[in-house]
Amino acid sequence: MDPLTAFGLFSVCLCLLFYAIEGLGRWTLIGFAAACVMSSVYGFLQGALPFGLVEIAWTLVSLHRWWKWQSGRPV
Repeated sequence: MDPLTAFGLFSVCLCLLFYAIEGLGRWTLIGFAAACVMSSVYGFLQGALPFGLVEIAWTLVSLHRWWKWQSGRPV
């Protein structure tokens, strides 16, 4: 397995992990956002533009949900 593929596998696994535990606290949303950024970088480096763009969208959704949680509004 080359380093780029290993990075992609790691970042997507982190996305799955943080998505699965997001109900445990608001910081899991930040972890999910960070993992989505990593996945987006992987997508762009690998040449999969649609994947990279979708991961950016997931990052923005996660940060918005975190912001709502911080301001006391229901997620």
